[in-house]
Amino acid sequence: MEQLKCIIVEDEPIAAEILENYIARVPFLSLIDKVTDAIYALELLQKIPVDVMFLDIHLPGLKGLDLLKILRKHPQVILTTAYREYALEGYDLNVVDYLLKPIQFNRFLAAVNKLTIPPVKPVVANTEEKEQPLRRHIFVNINKKNIRIHLDEIIYIESQREYIRIITDKQAYLVKYQLADFEVLLGTADFIRVHRSFIVSKARVRAYTATEIDVEAGSIPIGRNFKELVFKALESPIS
Repeated sequence: MEQLKCIIVEDEPIAAEILENYIARVPFLSLIDKVTDAIYALELLQKIPVDVMFLDIHLPGLKGLDLLKILRKHPQVILTTAYREYALEGYDLNVVDYLLKPIQFNRFLAAVNKLTIPPVKPVVANTEEKEQPLRRHIFVNINKKNIRIHLDEIIYIESQREYIRIITDKQAYLVKYQLADFEVLLGTADFIRVHRSFIVSKARVRAYTATEIDVEAGSIPIGRNFKELVFKALESPIS
């Protein structure tokens, strides 16, 4: 998954700082600049390629919605505001989502997961060779370094209070993240929440009973509240 280049257009320093912090926590987002009004944003959009714009509606001078109206083509836009009444007009301007201040991280995650990430074709040195599909991956921040983890290498993820432990074929990674937020990043196609403290790769399930799932790295308990979802996902209910 490639990173989307983002800008923040926000005149409130605290609100801008919150968005900057949230963007830094999402592996597929990369902040390239932040500005305090729509005129600066217009200049910036003319100079550099931007994939996503986090745009405040109430800006000094030119308002956020007015900026969208004068742009012939704009990047994907997520609106931010303290006022609900502008939501409908925003969607009429083809925005991705509408975040109401104060913005919570789980709501932010839900919004950015609606963004369209363009596919990237792998570069092949020899044109006679078949193109290899790009492996799905995420980046996690460990000791201020973004480390790539391929999703097909993940066996399971375990919650450890404010951290999660990611168990892969190669090694384990301890990352400061909430399990619920990480679950949103992973998606539900290849992974399943089996317990309040565990997420498991569906492809790594060797066997399961009414109380636990066996994977290469050991046995994972199935939480009582997760049984129905687990059995449905694995397409073989247990009586």
